[in-house]
Amino acid sequence: MAAGLSGFLTGGSLILAIGAQNAFVLRQGLLRAHVFQVCLACAVSDAVLIAAGVAGFGAVVEALPLLPAVMRWAGAAFLAVYGALRFRAALHPQVLEAGGGPPAPLGPTLITCLTLTWANPHVYLDTFGLIGAVSTAYTGLAAKTAFGLGATAASFAFFFGLGYGARLLAPLMRRPASWRVLDILIGAVMWAIAAQLLLGH
Repeated sequence: MAAGLSGFLTGGSLILAIGAQNAFVLRQGLLRAHVFQVCLACAVSDAVLIAAGVAGFGAVVEALPLLPAVMRWAGAAFLAVYGALRFRAALHPQVLEAGGGPPAPLGPTLITCLTLTWANPHVYLDTFGLIGAVSTAYTGLAAKTAFGLGATAASFAFFFGLGYGARLLAPLMRRPASWRVLDILIGAVMWAIAAQLLLGH
């Protein structure tokens, strides 16, 4: 129980920061488009990464010293492009609501979601590095498993809460100006993270 609670709190504290992945989930939640699939993709991806971190996958990074640099540059490039697309969308904001038009196809939506997840070096730092490091405080398969399950539960709770809770903002998002602000904020977040990656922070 203690290991599981520790895992839940550790995972929850790391995932709360608004990043590229979270901003994408928030936007999909506001659109009410493929919310379940997007939330599930994010949570399952986290579960895989957390399991690898608890199992000691950090050793792979030590064996491949160039891997962090490759992930950093690739992630920064993707975030820069995606941020630019959001800034462009802000120039001509549209009110996007459930039932207001066909949503983007599921395939491209999931590709973007998974790219924002797996191309983000911070995800690897949090799961392989931090969660993996904290898990070493627990010895034995049962304790480590409980810690990993706790961290995974936090991820599922967060993503589904964010995705389905976003619809509470729907009344505010009926104005084009609100979508302009949201797209600008998302674009700024993307570019800020890309800058941090390029600067090595």
